[in-house]
Amino acid sequence: MPKRTDIHSVLIIGAGPIIIGQACEFDYSGTQACKALKEEGYRVILVNSNPATIMTDPEFADRTYIEPITPECVEKIIIREKEQMAKLGAKGKLVLLPTLGGQTALNTSMALHKNGALARHGVEMIGAKPEAIHKGEDRLVFKELMLAIGLDVPISGVAHNMSEARAIQEKIGRFPVIIRPAYTLGGTGGGIAYNGDEFEEIAKRGIDLSPVNEVLIEESLLGWKEYEMEVMRDKADNCVIICSIENFDPMGVHTGDSITVAPIQTLTDKEFQIMRDQSFAVIRAVGVETGGSNIQFGVSPENGRMVIIEMNPRVSRSSALASKATGFPIAKIAAKLAVGYL
Repeated sequence: MPKRTDIHSVLIIGAGPIIIGQACEFDYSGTQACKALKEEGYRVILVNSNPATIMTDPEFADRTYIEPITPECVEKIIIREKEQMAKLGAKGKLVLLPTLGGQTALNTSMALHKNGALARHGVEMIGAKPEAIHKGEDRLVFKELMLAIGLDVPISGVAHNMSEARAIQEKIGRFPVIIRPAYTLGGTGGGIAYNGDEFEEIAKRGIDLSPVNEVLIEESLLGWKEYEMEVMRDKADNCVIICSIENFDPMGVHTGDSITVAPIQTLTDKEFQIMRDQSFAVIRAVGVETGGSNIQFGVSPENGRMVIIEMNPRVSRSSALASKATGFPIAKIAAKLAVGYL
């Protein structure tokens, strides 16, 4: 399919300031996407609170806003740009591409969807639908979805308060346990609890730091081998593994801190094909119709049990790594797929 002709302007949300867990890899991705969309003739509008990036250079976007990345601020920008489009007599519409600015952009876009701002101003989200983002980001929904399609996940439960958290820990029945807050970047607020005191401290902190006051508490996979798959899909349901990544460090060391090797070195062909098939099943079940996703697996060194750890329904830190390792411009292709190309 050719590109969509009903689009006039594309709003891209950047990743904001460089912080631990969120650095220049999103600038790399956003810059690729801006160039790809401009060469297709679209008007590109960029919102980024960090002026010290390449993507905020004047040549990359038609209009650049150095403003806070908050739902309120982005809504004001949408209103202003809609007025500008009316003055220009633009025939197409304004769309939002949320998948290139990491967790910051994704959370802001979802907030705009939930408060009705996108519907109010007639702005369509492209690249990933809100339903797909919700399935990939909400820990409980994702776990139930994986079980529904027959894939293995760690024993776990979702808690919104401390009494629920304690009940889940009792169900798991042993320490250590992993605590993962929902909708946070780079494991912020989470951790590994080796005893009751640590559990109380980390669970409370995770619930407080999660924007939706939600944590996933799961059995420990410490010492397991950790793998990642960079997957892309188009609207014709073609799926491809762009890059397979093996973490040199075992589970327990965050993937952002771990040395990684591409491609995977220590899986048999049969194990790799199982992981590949499971990756395709995950991206289809979550409903990411266009663009890239990062899917993480854990494999037990004792018995070979393979579990799905999580999925990022967006261009991620690993996407930049995979682009550099393979020469495949993931963000550029993701942007082209988002505007209708097959």
